Amino acid sequence: MDPHGPRWLVPEWPAPPNVRAVCTTRDDGVSLGRYASLNLGDHVGDDPAHVRENRARLQRAAAVRPVFLQQVHGTGVVSLDAAEDPVRDGTAADACTATTAGLACTIMVADCLPVLFADEAGHRIAAAHAGWRGLAAGVLEQTFRRFDAGQGAAKVIAWLGPCIGPGAFEVGPEVKAAFEAHAPEAAHCFKAAPAPGKWLADLPALARQRLRAAGVDAVYGNDGGDAWCTVNNPSRFFSHRRDGVSGRFAALVWKV
Repeated sequence: MDPHGPRWLVPEWPAPPNVRAVCTTRDDGVSLGRYASLNLGDHVGDDPAHVRENRARLQRAAAVRPVFLQQVHGTGVVSLDAAEDPVRDGTAADACTATTAGLACTIMVADCLPVLFADEAGHRIAAAHAGWRGLAAGVLEQTFRRFDAGQGAAKVIAWLGPCIGPGAFEVGPEVKAAFEAHAPEAAHCFKAAPAPGKWLADLPALARQRLRAAGVDAVYGNDGGDAWCTVNNPSRFFSHRRDGVSGRFAALVWKV
């Protein structure tokens, strides 16, 4: 990435030398109005020509081709490595992985949590879309399993991108119950909200719990602080919860 280019986030994590990653913001695009300016989502009502140009700008800046999934809040993981039947933009899945260079594992978000993975050997990378439904259903665990993390396997690290913050993510009791059913300690990631019967959920903390339980001890990025909150940073991040109609930014990881 050009250090003098767009004002995007470059993950601070100890990735191996052949792994690159970036998280876009609203900067450096051509979309207008609620989609201003770097909307990468082609499913949110924006001018398709603007989205194509925004995606082209991302590809030029990163010097790699991002693969955009159709994210469905599930746990499906696809490989970008298949030469005979390659994964195309719009493939329905909520995570992707690769071992070859030239394609970027890409996740679009506007409140949900993007999670990037790499092993310390620089062999495999992955990206996952962790809204509360996918996170509770095990999308991070399913993604981690693609690293064949057994005896002798390289250590896996993860980076958490921006998402709705713990002071803004109001949820119902069914969300709290879904996480507690998997792990009782998830209760520590919820606080009573001002609205009766509602809870404030700490999505990054829930992700860290799930990753740690799966065997990923080295987790970087979003710590739940205000600077990472999509809702409370309208000039920098898109937020569906805040705006209703919203663009999408993206986190991506690739090999060179």
